[in-house]
Amino acid sequence: MTHVLIGLVGAGIGQSHSPLLHQREADRHGIRLIYTTIDSHVIGLRAADLPDVLRWARTLGYRGLNVTHPFKQEIIKHLDHLSAEARTLGAVNTVVFDDDTTTGHNTDAYGFQCAFAEEFPDAPRRHVVQLGAGGAGSAVAHAMLGLGAEHLTVVDIDRARALTLADRLGPRVSVASPAGVSELLATADGVINATPIGMDHHPGSPVAATDLRAGMWVADLVYRPADTALLQAARSIGAPTLPGVPMSVYQAVAAFELFTGRSADPGAMFADSAELLRAGR
Repeated sequence: MTHVLIGLVGAGIGQSHSPLLHQREADRHGIRLIYTTIDSHVIGLRAADLPDVLRWARTLGYRGLNVTHPFKQEIIKHLDHLSAEARTLGAVNTVVFDDDTTTGHNTDAYGFQCAFAEEFPDAPRRHVVQLGAGGAGSAVAHAMLGLGAEHLTVVDIDRARALTLADRLGPRVSVASPAGVSELLATADGVINATPIGMDHHPGSPVAATDLRAGMWVADLVYRPADTALLQAARSIGAPTLPGVPMSVYQAVAAFELFTGRSADPGAMFADSAELLRAGR
């Protein structure tokens, strides 16, 4: 493979550094990679338009697409095949075109699992509270159970979505109302933000600073900005923090390998990510 065309489909992705992250890794392999963004905020793309996006991407010679908020779950119904993990999670973040078929994969769970194991190898995980049950939330909940969480409480403003996730993942997962977050965090070992709150276009924190404790760890999936309001508040009281950057890099490593069939260099991609974030790209 000497050249490859891929893209990212999502909302508010103009500042994503995924294109440059993949392009730089491709350069190291001697691959001419072109990575486009298909931003629903810019072109008015709706979930109902996804079949057209897939059809045109294939027609134009795309090798595949990365998929992000808010389409990770909606796109499933339009794909020919799912990997075992994508089927379990009910969410897809990577679509690969092979001949006349489309296959959905999920590299988010792998990304979070790698990041957590590396940064928090000894973190307690008797009871973890997760905010958000969307596409990324589904993957992270699955990963957290694989990492040994004894119990995971999922909180989402869409209770039906949270219940669907809990049903899919089994008895170690329960659902709670956003109104009960303060009480849950009073005894939780850790909290994960799997909502868009904290992104540049969704500023703020999903957790009140007064609900954080030094004895709990705090993970945020948001990687832009790398240092969110939630992470700043946690760090100010001495709580261990896990930013979203490591997950974003590890999931990109796995996606790159799916697109190109080449083994990526995580160390080099981490260095690229740090440089891009410093440069505001």
